[in-house]
Amino acid sequence: MSEIEYDVIVIGAGAVGENVADRAVQGGMRTALVEAELVGGECSYWACMPSKALLRSAAAVRAARAVDGAKQAVTGDVDVEGVLRRRNAITHNWNDQSQADWVAGAGIDLVRGHAEFTGPRRLRVTAADGTTTDLVARHAVAVATGSAALLPDVPGLADIAPWTSREATSAQRVPASLAVVGGGVVGVEMATAYAGFGTTVTLLARSGLLGTQEPFAGELVADSLRALGATVREGVDVVAARRDGDTAILTLSDGSELSAEEVLVAVGRTPRTGDLGLDEIGLTPGAWLDVDDTMLVRGTDWLYAVGDVNHRALLTHQGKYQARAAGDVIAARAKGEPVDASPWGVHAATADHDAVPQVTFTDPEVASVGLTEAAARKAGRNIRVLDYDLSWVAGASAASDDYTGRARAIVDEDRGVLIGATFVGPDVAELLHSATIAIVGEVPLTRLWHAVPSYPTVSEVWLRLLEAYGRPTAS
Repeated sequence: MSEIEYDVIVIGAGAVGENVADRAVQGGMRTALVEAELVGGECSYWACMPSKALLRSAAAVRAARAVDGAKQAVTGDVDVEGVLRRRNAITHNWNDQSQADWVAGAGIDLVRGHAEFTGPRRLRVTAADGTTTDLVARHAVAVATGSAALLPDVPGLADIAPWTSREATSAQRVPASLAVVGGGVVGVEMATAYAGFGTTVTLLARSGLLGTQEPFAGELVADSLRALGATVREGVDVVAARRDGDTAILTLSDGSELSAEEVLVAVGRTPRTGDLGLDEIGLTPGAWLDVDDTMLVRGTDWLYAVGDVNHRALLTHQGKYQARAAGDVIAARAKGEPVDASPWGVHAATADHDAVPQVTFTDPEVASVGLTEAAARKAGRNIRVLDYDLSWVAGASAASDDYTGRARAIVDEDRGVLIGATFVGPDVAELLHSATIAIVGEVPLTRLWHAVPSYPTVSEVWLRLLEAYGRPTAS
């Protein structure tokens, strides 16, 4: 059987794979993009975009109700059908034609079907109709297949057909009751969304909410969920599950039972590498792929793993950042050009070591970048922790009659720079990039004094944090 030859083959046409392919093409590489589902991937259809669409309408109503003069105009509840209609529009009703058109316009060949390795640099792609196409890469193959929801091995859980993030973000009807298992980002965001629809929500969090964030973040989100009418139960886990007709019944670790129409399991992610034929190239199917800072899989000179699949930072924006570096590296190496893989090099993706920005779109939002206090102390850093109540800045009182929020900055005392920041409050996502720049750029506190925040805005918290630290002496 003849093979079609490309310079670069990218497996997975989500946001990450698209960026790898685009950069490779810009570098002069003939590139194929292989996709078994929808071009645009998880973020476009089952994660980032639909989840934010589900959250936005109720958040807008709550924001209006928090301002006198506006709250009087809010005379009804959220129109759930309208929310779902808007979500469907944002996902293009799960039709990927516009994204496929972008791929073609970018000069990338799209090959639809499921890819499996048949050997080094070789793939067999099986289309939906069973036909196969053999591809070979002259220079590199990049795996950008992402991750899938992890289903824990709980007796009966698989049998009740639980929701994962995919079902929660693509549902065409809203259940009367929903049990959410897991207190991470997916769990708290979907609990917030469905509570906003009027669904009776119970969130089960064995280890608390948002455990990798500063403790106050999970506490404020839990308080907010309870205010929305949700039940938050911490310190309990599911030990068994069954269905009685249309009702799911969960047996919990404290001996109690919980009934709900639907159950969302959001306890972690697993790499989508189990069916790629990795054993044909000496790797373990179903494993995360270990990479260096150029996204090259260790022990190979042609295989790259980009995005969730390498387990460095399971976030779309971080995956796209890695993708830009990987695509450039692949093209440079193919041409024999030097690759700068130093910590500050343009070919290296190093931001996901200790400068990862992340927003959890709950109400209030949680925005963080860099190290938490606990992580910094564990790393042995000499730090000082600065805390400030966001409701005390003038911009907060202008934005809302009942603003609740908190900010924390982590200062590396040995270097006089920020290494972490966390903001919790309404719309704090828009504060995050300033913190990211300060941390990634290692801007000395002596210079941050001259970055004057505008008044009256919530960003004035930067001045208040510096005042809490005290004016440092220039070195």
